[in-house]
Amino acid sequence: MIILHEGGGPGPKAAAGTRVYALRLTVGSIQPRVWRRLLVRESMWLSRLHEAVQTSFGWYDYQTHVFSIGEKRYGNPVFREGAMIDDDRDASLAAVRFAEHDRLAYDYLFADGWHVDIRVEKIVRASKGGVYPACVAGERAGPPEDCGGIEGYQDMICCLQHPETDLGHEWREWLGVGYDPEKCDLDAVNKALKRLAKTG
Repeated sequence: MIILHEGGGPGPKAAAGTRVYALRLTVGSIQPRVWRRLLVRESMWLSRLHEAVQTSFGWYDYQTHVFSIGEKRYGNPVFREGAMIDDDRDASLAAVRFAEHDRLAYDYLFADGWHVDIRVEKIVRASKGGVYPACVAGERAGPPEDCGGIEGYQDMICCLQHPETDLGHEWREWLGVGYDPEKCDLDAVNKALKRLAKTG
């Protein structure tokens, strides 16, 4: 992991709250990869990062989620499977030492849902007038959250390649004409993230 100062070269750590993490978010077990590069402030609450992940992949926050950070779990507070999930509204990225952990993950929908691997690629100073969170890169559309998990998603992709079939037609009708699995619409993602930033 690289720490940068405002001039762009290696430098000392900035004060908490002025630093920005460049996060690589990759949806697990999907080929070709579905991923985003997200810039977020170190002072961001984990609950707000949850909202930014949802926005980045086009999900709607209908279901339960959890962050795995080292040995700790944060998300919807509950005692689940013998472990306590702490409230992600009470913890910031700085407070949980987000960038210092090797194990970072986000799970949404659990059994038939989506696992997102999170990697801190680098740390930079917040730019003057910068709006965070921001999505600066990515590939492919997020998998529809209710498509049946990885197996359902792969079946969906296969059927979309054969639109003349009944299943291809059914999937296209369910998804709507605007969904293109090969397209990551960064403009749309960032418009939604700006609305998120205004509410936070």
